[in-house]
Amino acid sequence: MKVWYFPDTDTLYIELINVPSVESAEVMEGVVFDYDEKGKVVGIEIEHFTERFSGKPAEIPLTFTNFLA
Repeated sequence: MKVWYFPDTDTLYIELINVPSVESAEVMEGVVFDYDEKGKVVGIEIEHFTERFSGKPAEIPLTFTNFLA
C-alpha cells in the first residue's frame, strides 16, 4: 500500500495494490474508488482531504467498508 498527498489539489490517494485500474466510481461526494478488471478496489481518492479531516482523527468512515468487500 502507498499513500500520496497532493497539496495543490488537497487530494489524498491511497493505492491499495499496485495493479492498473480500469474503472472509477464516486462512492460519496469527493471520494472515488478505483477498480481493477475483476471489480476489486485498488485505490481510493479523497478530495478536499484537509477540510474533511482537519482537527479530527484521520479515519475512513465506516460506510466505506461496504465497498471494500
